[in-house]
Amino acid sequence: MEKVKAKKHLGQHFLKDLDAAQKIVNLQSLHNNYHKVLEIGPGMGVLTQYLLERTDCETFVVEIDRESVTYLNEHFPTLKGRIFSEDFLQMNLAELFKNEPFGIIGNLPYNISSQIFFKVLDYKDLVQEIVCMLQKEVAQRIASGPGKKDYGILSVFLQAYYDIEYSFTVYPEAFIPPPKVDSGIIRLRRNNVAKLDCNEKKFKQVVKAGFNQRRKTLRNALKPIGLNFEHELLNKRAEQLGVADFVLLTNLFEENFTQLPNIN
Repeated sequence: MEKVKAKKHLGQHFLKDLDAAQKIVNLQSLHNNYHKVLEIGPGMGVLTQYLLERTDCETFVVEIDRESVTYLNEHFPTLKGRIFSEDFLQMNLAELFKNEPFGIIGNLPYNISSQIFFKVLDYKDLVQEIVCMLQKEVAQRIASGPGKKDYGILSVFLQAYYDIEYSFTVYPEAFIPPPKVDSGIIRLRRNNVAKLDCNEKKFKQVVKAGFNQRRKTLRNALKPIGLNFEHELLNKRAEQLGVADFVLLTNLFEENFTQLPNIN
């Protein structure tokens, strides 16, 4: 079939580099043997066309822009019944996929990429793999490990349940119109952690408290949630700790408190 090329549309930045589009789709490995893939924000279908060429998965797309939905219906008739014109952040993914595992792919809207990942965490038992394009700095932050300046709250939360790799960079000239920033492609694969070895709600509170004052040692950063024990990890800053370290701190809090204060 004739390959779809990006068109300038509604001020958005659409990928026009077809080689890059093919590389992105090829990264979707169907890790953990899932067979359904949801593309977020397909636009004019530059990624979609390559997804539909694959015989090892069934493609679904969610697109909030009505003009793009019309285009997709006209140019991809085989997607009939699998194009959802709604807000991904409001979707019930368990209901859509009947509680079966699935993967996610897409050129994620930069302004809501963090919200998308927090929603993914809500469905972590179903979402087996994510391949996505983000603003390069955000992609690097998610993939960063302890000790790096980009490492943060979302890095810890996602790395608790996913193995993450930064795959490659896509430069502005690959888009119509060119954005002012570079883009990064990352892949997240669900690991074998069904549940953290701690209270997961309190884990989130400890991580947030630590990074809310990331320049301080954890001894000082965790005072607002009632720190009253000693441990060598408290001499470090949040960005120096891995997931296992935060699990340990959470369990230490659990031994001293019945309930942690809410940390926003």
